[in-house]
Amino acid sequence: MEAANRGASEANCKSIGLNISLPNEQIPNAFITPGLCFKFNYFALRKIHFVMRSVAAVFFPGGFGTLDELFELLTLCQTGMKTKIPLILFGRDYWNKIINFEYLADLGLIEDKHLNLFEYADTALEAWEIIKSSRISNSQHCYK
Repeated sequence: MEAANRGASEANCKSIGLNISLPNEQIPNAFITPGLCFKFNYFALRKIHFVMRSVAAVFFPGGFGTLDELFELLTLCQTGMKTKIPLILFGRDYWNKIINFEYLADLGLIEDKHLNLFEYADTALEAWEIIKSSRISNSQHCYK
């Protein structure tokens, strides 16, 4: 999350921080806009706020927490509980090594159409183009 907050700060934009209380981890980073840093004691509440406010999501390589957030959002989009948003997996090689989505579809555990819930990007420009192009098909969200 720090990289996104830092980028926003360097562009003189506001950014929010949704932090979780964990032993020996997760101190708020210095790039979160003052007054927009929120601390949660429970993952579920943090994810609710994360999901309800997101108009796009870019997932970078990460551990269990990242996977938890990714699958939460995928499930909500898959079931129609969340309007489809640009969901970008950054770093195709990483994601293809840890999750074989095509195999899930081959087994019938997800439908082939669910493979369209996300896209891959390997550069920041590629991710940005995906987000910008979604604006055309999803008029309820507004991007700069």
